Amino acid sequence: MPTFNAAAGSSAPEILLSIVEVVANSMNSGTLGPSTIVGSAAFNLMIITAVCIICLPAGETRTIKQKNVFLTTAAYSILAYVLLLVFVLLWTPEVVTIAESVILVICLVLLIVQAYVIDKKCESTGQ
Repeated sequence: MPTFNAAAGSSAPEILLSIVEVVANSMNSGTLGPSTIVGSAAFNLMIITAVCIICLPAGETRTIKQKNVFLTTAAYSILAYVLLLVFVLLWTPEVVTIAESVILVICLVLLIVQAYVIDKKCESTGQ
């Protein structure tokens, strides 16, 4: 489980900052917590990916072996950002409701299940 440990360790400061801010503000979010989490996610998605691509030695290439899992994760990432925009800007402006939270948690569970099934299918077919 090294991937989980790395993800939990690198995201823990942002998540804890957001929790402390919400608790200190009588369960209302402030400006720092959510912005820190979204900024960190955007940084991880764009900057770290770009650095990993740029740092390849000249003449070397890398390939994604399990494209289906990669595409599934990418599609869910885009879906999550679009849903967040719809929720925060259109559906209930500047308020996060229980229904919105449940929808996002369901999407997370679907992502995990779908990625797992695709990963197992790739393992069994030798891809």
